[in-house]
Amino acid sequence: MATFISLVNFTDQGIRNVKESPNRAEVFKGLAAKLGLTVKSMYWTSGSYDLVLVTEGTDQAAMATLLSVGSLGNVRSQTLLAYSADEIKKIIALMP
Repeated sequence: MATFISLVNFTDQGIRNVKESPNRAEVFKGLAAKLGLTVKSMYWTSGSYDLVLVTEGTDQAAMATLLSVGSLGNVRSQTLLAYSADEIKKIIALMP
């Protein structure tokens, strides 16, 4: 399974309803699970991003989940494919 790190910002709509954010997070976890994506951790943050998510699953599960959530209009996200130390060692070993 692949690991994804999503950097999330509230839209104007999302910040107007920020008090609902913890409830929306629970709905997100349920949707993610239904689509085959496991939410490993979720943090509300201060700074450039409002939330940071760590998820695990297939590319298709991640894409379906993030597109579904994005279409609701509360958040926009940037998602990064992440590698552990062991995974990056295997990738580096493939290099000529």
